[in-house]
Amino acid sequence: MTNEQLRSLLASMSLSEKIEQLVQLNGSFFGDIDVYTGPAAQIRMEPDQPLRTGSVLGEHGAEHLMALQDRMMAKQPHHIPALFMVDVIHGYRTAFPVPIAIGATFNPALAERLIEASAKEAAAAGVHVAFSPMVDLVRDSRWGRVMESTGEDPWLNARMAESEVRGFQGSNYADKGRLAACVKHFAAYGAVQSGRDYNVTEISEHTLFEDYLPSYRAAVEAGVSMVMTAFNTIDRKPCTTNKKLLRDVLRGDMGFKGVVISDYAAVMETVLHSTSLDTRDAAKKALLAGCDIDMMSECYLYHLKTLVEEGELPESIIDEAVLRVLELKNKLGLFENPYKDASVEDEKALLFCKEHQALSRLAAEESTVLLKNDGALPLDRRQKIVVAGALAEDRAITGSWALFVKPEETVTLRAAIETLYPDADVTFFGSDEVTDELLAAAKVADAVVLALGENQTQTGESLSKADISLPKAHMALFEAVRAQNPNVVTVLFGGRPLAVPELAGKTNALVEAWLPGSCGCYAVADILFGAVEPSGRMSMSMPYCSGQLPFSYSAYNTGRPKPRKEGFFPFVSNYLDVPNVPLYPFGYGLSYGEVTYSPVTLSSTSLTKGGQLTASVVVENKGSLPVKEAVQLYIRDLKGSVVRPLRELKGLEKITLQPGERREVRFTITEEMLRFYDADMNFVSEPGDFTLWVGHDSLTENGADFRLV
Repeated sequence: MTNEQLRSLLASMSLSEKIEQLVQLNGSFFGDIDVYTGPAAQIRMEPDQPLRTGSVLGEHGAEHLMALQDRMMAKQPHHIPALFMVDVIHGYRTAFPVPIAIGATFNPALAERLIEASAKEAAAAGVHVAFSPMVDLVRDSRWGRVMESTGEDPWLNARMAESEVRGFQGSNYADKGRLAACVKHFAAYGAVQSGRDYNVTEISEHTLFEDYLPSYRAAVEAGVSMVMTAFNTIDRKPCTTNKKLLRDVLRGDMGFKGVVISDYAAVMETVLHSTSLDTRDAAKKALLAGCDIDMMSECYLYHLKTLVEEGELPESIIDEAVLRVLELKNKLGLFENPYKDASVEDEKALLFCKEHQALSRLAAEESTVLLKNDGALPLDRRQKIVVAGALAEDRAITGSWALFVKPEETVTLRAAIETLYPDADVTFFGSDEVTDELLAAAKVADAVVLALGENQTQTGESLSKADISLPKAHMALFEAVRAQNPNVVTVLFGGRPLAVPELAGKTNALVEAWLPGSCGCYAVADILFGAVEPSGRMSMSMPYCSGQLPFSYSAYNTGRPKPRKEGFFPFVSNYLDVPNVPLYPFGYGLSYGEVTYSPVTLSSTSLTKGGQLTASVVVENKGSLPVKEAVQLYIRDLKGSVVRPLRELKGLEKITLQPGERREVRFTITEEMLRFYDADMNFVSEPGDFTLWVGHDSLTENGADFRLV
């Protein structure tokens, strides 16, 4: 349709029909509509009214959605097609590693490939919009939803956000195999207090704009078609009714022109936030704030018509929201083809296809992080090996948002080892129970591999924890086995960095496998046996204990900073019982070989506005296997009108080096990279001295100084 045709359609719609376009319901409303149960019984609706709403949440499957589209268009007065939206967080039928692990690849280009594959599968299943990417910055691993984020760093999250939007939408999301993307949760949901889901946030304007908003801004600049509001508050106002946030910041400052949708029942929940008097008041405030679609609540459906008729809302503001919804449907091509890419044949060909299985394995190869190795790895298949722990045989390792996987297709660690290394001498104990049989086998083994941590039922939405230490049963298993055999390799599964200082101190090798997806355990097995070099880097700092949280490598100095020494120092900013630094820092990860960096070389020690300088290092692989090295650039502004981070990631290049290969890596530094929000919230750079570092992780000391003049 042309824009003129869309506006003509809008003008011909009744007020009730317009309002129905702004309502999203889930699949429980679309069975036998003469018998209302569950949510449908709680939301009073006219017969057939669910079939007239503008979009559907959570339904999938080509045959089912084509039939549902037919039913909905038949009941819709103007035969307007519905939008079908689902959560496609890290795969559809083929699960890739959870997003915190995708962040650990330090490879935005790979993230784009994974999302492109996810979009192909979901589009074939009839989906139009993915509630993804989730780009919330996360610095508190008590929050269960850190598994949905790509990590703690604003710059890396922004690069991942734009890559994932491209992966979903391509250059035109009407094209076959593409989806419209919905970035979430706007804004700063990752800053919830105490790491507790659905909680409020208390952050300064500087922190919001410098740390939390860049990833959303990057998604908007990449052309994302939809934004979902967050459950939390900003400036003590719920995001869904926060006019300054949605209209001034999102639409005004960022220039977003697409559709804004609430999170699940978030409009109605503003009543419980005590900022809306009732659901009528909530509907009015949300629409005025700029929230176009009300997901799964009664507010818009019950109250918008009355609010217009009684003069409390202009119909023009409803028209504005409805037009955005119609424009999205038009850009997807639904008026010409309401099924878009739904195809039973394509589903059979694409879902869990060999190509996507290989991608799942590759993603896990690049996301698995080797945190410690005292010579226990790689394993030798000629060794006598024991593998123990329930997680070695658990299929619940794809992630709690891998909604459409078939568990029987998930490869366990045991299955991966047995498939890839059938001649290895491995005995499996698929339980966390400490038995005499296990202890006897461990005593005579050359190495013991323990699969510990969390499965997908222990990390995700509503699965926050006050204590993120290793489960007690797992620590007991580790201690019992280690008493019999000190040569222990620990593989940690989970969707968050756990606090494991005691384990890290005692185990011979420590591998962070995350929740690796459908085929990720093939990669974990190959890394354990040395067929693949580990190349993952921590996308979120691993703390010593929950008491350090929230935590970020890019913290600020204090007026009484701790000396760079071990131990406690009185009257400076430190703890009595743990260091200030994390157990393992952001950007950290080992390989089996030796990668070295030359000192940093600068093309100039001064930088002018409009100019640039180049920072160079030579990276060499001194090992016997190819390696993938994430070369990281950090910069510190040594003095500002407001406090500045100790260092910030500003550049990244992931390279592959063959044994003995040396390569020069160059980063271009411009004045724009040095900008920040000054004391008056102007986005500027300030002349002065800077230090940059290029190295292996956020604690590298391989640096050089320059001056902005």
